[in-house]
Amino acid sequence: MGAAPLMGPTGPMIADVVSAALMLAGGLSCLLGALGLVRLPDLPARLQATTKPQTLGLLLILLGVAVNLEFENSSTLVLVVLFQVLTAPVISQVVGRSAYRSGAIDRGSLVVDDLGEAMDADSRAARASRTGQPPSPRAGGEPSGPESSRSVDGVDGAPER
Repeated sequence: MGAAPLMGPTGPMIADVVSAALMLAGGLSCLLGALGLVRLPDLPARLQATTKPQTLGLLLILLGVAVNLEFENSSTLVLVVLFQVLTAPVISQVVGRSAYRSGAIDRGSLVVDDLGEAMDADSRAARASRTGQPPSPRAGGEPSGPESSRSVDGVDGAPER
């Protein structure tokens, strides 16, 4: 199966050029993702570099292949793309959560730490269920009496400074 003969700027030649451009763009995206995996400093950034560019790269490569195939054959590539788009973010999320829970991610470097807040609330609830006391909404160690609800002037209900 050779390449289509060069007949000028008609159907087969345009399809080949579009296909080659899409596959090259997909390969470049995958290459940039691999470079990000090697060069980026921490695990969350590496997860970002492996998930998004790799998914885009595969999408572009499969789209480039689909340009030169018949519709019946290229429609199966849609399933591959769909599988990749659905599984890559889930896998990245699972890897990130397990790395966070094992301590591989520095909690101090995160801008927003929703998982840490949820984990802290869960541990307070578990501790309270073991001791038989209701869980405290405050972070560990802060006093929770009437003296902690006064502000400097004793009016607005903010904790003392």
